[in-house]
Amino acid sequence: MANHFSALKRARQTEKRTVRNRANASQLRTALRNLRESLEKGDKTAAGQTYRETVSALDKAIQKGVLHENTASRYKSRLAARLNALK
Repeated sequence: MANHFSALKRARQTEKRTVRNRANASQLRTALRNLRESLEKGDKTAAGQTYRETVSALDKAIQKGVLHENTASRYKSRLAARLNALK
């Protein structure tokens, strides 16, 4: 365990950040799973609405540092292709 005040403070900050980062990553995974499930059902209108929500979650993940911008773009592109294939 840390002994210096600054090291104790860093340990506390790390715990808080870990909880926050884990929650953000979990929300992103949930949004992606919901979209994939709606795509499997084949309902284009519901999938389109879920796609917009998922893109918003991906953009938030970029801002919060959960995902790299290129990774999020790749997700968006692949999910959009799957959505357009439902026609």
